[in-house]
Formats: sequence, structure tokens, C-alpha cells
Amino acid sequence: MQTTPGQLEDASLTPESADNAWKGEKFITRARALFFTRLAFLTLGLAILAVPSWSYSLGIHSSVAFAVFFGMLGYSIVNFLVLPHQRTGRAFTFITLCLDLVVAVYLIVSSGGLKSPLLATQLMFTVLFVLLFPKPLAILPPLLTLPIIAKLDQLLGLRVIGVNDLMILIWYSMLNFIVVYVMVYLHEREEAAQNDIVALERDLKGLAVTEERNRLSRDIHDGLGASLSSLIIQAEYIENLAENPELKSEISELKSCAEDSIDELRRALRMMRADFELCPALEDYCKTFGNRSRLPVEFRREGVPRALRNDAQLTIFRVLQEALNNARKHAEAKQLRVSLVFGESMLQLTIADDGKGFDASVPKRGHYGITTMRERAAKIGGTAEIDTAPGKGTRITLEIPYVLPAAAP
Repeated sequence: MQTTPGQLEDASLTPESADNAWKGEKFITRARALFFTRLAFLTLGLAILAVPSWSYSLGIHSSVAFAVFFGMLGYSIVNFLVLPHQRTGRAFTFITLCLDLVVAVYLIVSSGGLKSPLLATQLMFTVLFVLLFPKPLAILPPLLTLPIIAKLDQLLGLRVIGVNDLMILIWYSMLNFIVVYVMVYLHEREEAAQNDIVALERDLKGLAVTEERNRLSRDIHDGLGASLSSLIIQAEYIENLAENPELKSEISELKSCAEDSIDELRRALRMMRADFELCPALEDYCKTFGNRSRLPVEFRREGVPRALRNDAQLTIFRVLQEALNNARKHAEAKQLRVSLVFGESMLQLTIADDGKGFDASVPKRGHYGITTMRERAAKIGGTAEIDTAPGKGTRITLEIPYVLPAAAP
């Protein structure tokens, strides 16, 4: 995965991906600063190598120093080139930074150990490590540098660390811990501020979606809703004028269809405005369905209602619609029973009729109601089972867990 400089401005990014892009861009910016810091030190090192008196005073007059110089230049350039590749760039930056630290230890030890004028370079490496890798284990290398220098100074110099050396060691150790504390504190504040920004973006995005839904619901209500209401009024007026029984029946069917449509529209608007309540909606639909189809529907509810995700509520309602409509069209049923049970871990919706039933093992061309029910249930981690046989009625059981997986694409 690569992070490009323009990612943060991409409006299509989610707040979480924008946060990851921001962190990746921040690391790349700091790693590039490390590259230019290395170039500055390499330029200074080249100047020291060019002046014999300086190189002798620092103990880097051998031919190995030139090999180290060109090696550092080479891996610095490679590090700069692999930065856009996040994982490779991070790993390679850490490795090369540790190599820089090894070179720094060599220069410090060869130029005087704890009394070297280059000892302050170790403090700069602590800053670089904390800036790029603000993790406890990642900042251990620069912190271990001081005791390593002291030990090498003792072994190579064949002398015991004196009081002054011990004071220098303690002084630089305290400076390191102060630098680490300040840098980590600032890093945590920066991360907290970024998290607040991400949370605010998420809230603003949700607010924008809600506002857009409300706008759409107003437009649909005032436009399509008004048209359907006018259609119902006109159908009633024509029905009263009609004298032919067949024509009257057709007009009544048209009016019933328009009433079903406006009921569906109202439910959709309530869903858009987050005003949809599952239990009252199911009970109202059963009552309305029974009145319009003249088919008795018994509704029963058990348990304490639980909050469900919108897509789960919509699935439950659509399965109920499909099951009742199928019973009216095909089952020749005399009675329908609907049971909604809120169990311990899942919700169970059961729709049963006393109709003629059918053979579920034989699929019918052009009939996809059962398949659609199962697909809707599976999409939110639930199941839909059909228990039926010729002459024995039909029983549809929908089970949905309260803890739902993410919606499948």
C-alpha cells in the first residue's frame, strides 16, 4: 500500500482512511527530513576527510572512512527512494538509522569517548528515533548508546571511568530522558488532536447524511406523497360514481394498491428519518393487511424489544411482507399467525398459515420469494427457514442475532 501526498485531500476517503493517510504522510515528511539531515552530515564528513588535520584529530584518517562515507550515501539514497512504500520504507529507515548510530558511536569513541566533542550527536539521534518511531522498544538503541560508549571507552582506553566521566554520563542520560519525555508527550498530544479531528469528521459526515435524508424525505413526501394522496381521493370519487360492479371492483383494487403504496412510502420516510419502530410497524402492517385482504392475521409478541440495526429492521419487515403476500396469493389460507420473539441472543419472527402448502424441494420458475428471503437474512448474518408440505400449510421462521456482522457487499 502506498500513500501519496494528495490522499489527504481526497474527498472520497473515510475518516479512518484519512487518519491512516495522515500518519503515513507524517512519517514520510519526517523521514525526508532525516535524509536531508544525513546529507548535511555527509557534507560535513567529506569536509573533515578533505582536511588531514581534522580527520587525524577525530581518528578517521584511514581508507575505511571513505568506504563508510560512500556506504552511508548509498543507503541514504535508497532509503529516500523506498519511502512511499510504507512497510518497506519504515523498516529500511529504522535499519539505516541504527547504522547511522553505529557510525556515530565509532566517531565518538575514536575522538575521545565520553570527552569527545561529538558526544552531543548522540542526543540528536535520540530526537530522530523518537520523531520517527515513538515506541518504547524503538527508542532503545539511542538510549543504550551512552553505556556502550562508556564501556568501549573503558576497554579501549584501558582506564577506569572517573568521577568527571560519570558526571558526563549521568548528565547526558538525564538529557536523553528529558528529550524522550517531551517528544513522546508532544506526540501523544498530536495523536489526540488528530483523533478528535477524525471523530469530528465522522460526526460531520453522519450529520450531512442525516440532513440529506431529511431533505429527500421532505421532497418525496411533498411530491410523490401528494400525488398518491390525490390518486386515492380520485379513486374514491370515481368509485362512488361507478355503477358497474366489475368497474367498481377494479377501481377498488386501484385504490387499495395506491393505499399500499402510500403506506410503503411512509415507512420508507420513517426509516430515512430514523423514526422507524419495528414492533409497532409489524403490528400495524398485520392489522392493515388483514383489513384489506379480509384474511385474519393474529400478531403476538414475546420478550423485551432490543435495538436493531436499520438493515436488520428492514429485512424483518420485508420478510413479513413477502410471507403475507405469498399466503394471500398462493396459500388459500383461512388464518395467519405472526409471532415476534425477542430471545436471549437473537430475534425470531415466525409467519404460519393453514393453507394448502407446497413442495419446497421443487423450485418454481419465476418465483423467487423464498430465495429472496434467505438472501436477505444471510446478508445480515441470519437464517430463514421454510417448513411446508402439500396440504399442511406453511411456516416461515426468520432468526437474526442481535450482534450482527458487517453488511455483506
